[in-house]
Amino acid sequence: MKEIFVTGLCTLHWGRLEYGNIGNYYIVEPLVRQLHKHFPEAVIKTTFQMSKEFVEREHVEVLPMDLYYAWRGEEDVNQAYKDLKVALGEVEDTTTPYLEAIKNADLILNVSGDMWGDNAEHVGHKRFLVDCLKMKSAQVLGKKTILYAVTPGPFSKVDDPDLAKDVFQHFTKVVIREKISESNLKKWGISTENVVWAPCPSYLFEPNYQYESKWTDWIKSTKENNKKVVGLTFGGFNMPVGPYDMWPREEWQYDNFIEVARYILEEQKANLLIFSHTNGFELPPHFKLKSGRDFDILNDFYGVLLKKYPQFKEQVCLVDEPLLPADIKSLISKMDILITGRVHASVAAVSQCVPTIFIEYDGRVIYSDKMSGFSSIVNMEKYVCKPENAAAIKEKVGICLNNLIIEREALKEAVEKVKTQAVNIFEEIKNVCSR
Repeated sequence: MKEIFVTGLCTLHWGRLEYGNIGNYYIVEPLVRQLHKHFPEAVIKTTFQMSKEFVEREHVEVLPMDLYYAWRGEEDVNQAYKDLKVALGEVEDTTTPYLEAIKNADLILNVSGDMWGDNAEHVGHKRFLVDCLKMKSAQVLGKKTILYAVTPGPFSKVDDPDLAKDVFQHFTKVVIREKISESNLKKWGISTENVVWAPCPSYLFEPNYQYESKWTDWIKSTKENNKKVVGLTFGGFNMPVGPYDMWPREEWQYDNFIEVARYILEEQKANLLIFSHTNGFELPPHFKLKSGRDFDILNDFYGVLLKKYPQFKEQVCLVDEPLLPADIKSLISKMDILITGRVHASVAAVSQCVPTIFIEYDGRVIYSDKMSGFSSIVNMEKYVCKPENAAAIKEKVGICLNNLIIEREALKEAVEKVKTQAVNIFEEIKNVCSR
């Protein structure tokens, strides 16, 4: 294989994959490294907008984002239709910038996470339609196309459901990252003949083992006082009212999480470490990492918690600075358990054998069963909770804290298998591409 073209709905503006949503970076870095490992001769080109440091360190070539999608409204859609018409030979033009970019690609890898379907609209207008058209163009040209590490669907709000189904069924392979996705696809009437399962590459992301800070010191001090450390992170998708980026929030919207925190601090007599699993940043030339949207919610929650229960001030710590992905994964490794509404924070935890309580997205804000899917991979589905059910969350936190040794040992066994499976899928991709 000479050239791999990595694109898809995870194509975002400069810095968003690297310095914004931490879970995205957990995916991208090990993905690129596994591609190099299994296809050592291949040049990797991508529409993901990565930093110069990433490009040089990970040996990738970044192509212009607007080859794929550039938030230009109907212009993006019209260009994608033109790509397809040219690929089909329906117009006089012989090529387009996108078709030129993929002409030498032996494999087109579409990385779209949970956006391949209705959820793409949260990121950009008619973005999913554009993705389908881009993939269809490549398929018409006979390119091998793989939809990788995806949580597909639902497809109830997409612009062209017939096109979506056609593109899906013509992917050379679809690699779902949660087994529940296969049953969902069948329920939606979509063939799964080309579907295989493999864990998300985020399980392979390496933490910074040397990371130390005042936050790790706080954890160390807590444990020296024979108290357990419970990590907590959530965001707008876990709140009872949407949209997910609503701001400001009213105090009552935190009620369930406040009750869970009270239970941890008062009844379990553990300490609580609150942290954000997303970041923000200022663009170059004055680049600076800063706190992201989740932090605003968590900071507000922290204030409401201590206003209601000031007696817990010494038991609660808020991480009030942005941390790089490798550092935050290292921090998570030091917790006794994690309660998370962010799915890739759960991956950071369970991949380091930290027992985890999985908080689902609130169905009133957005559809997702990622938490059920990800938890089942490591046999932790009994710890999945709905955000509106504080009683269930408290019950499962108590069970988890009382069975730490058992749960850690179970995770050790499960995680080794998962990591092996996450690597082995690249051999299957290699076999598919050699046919």
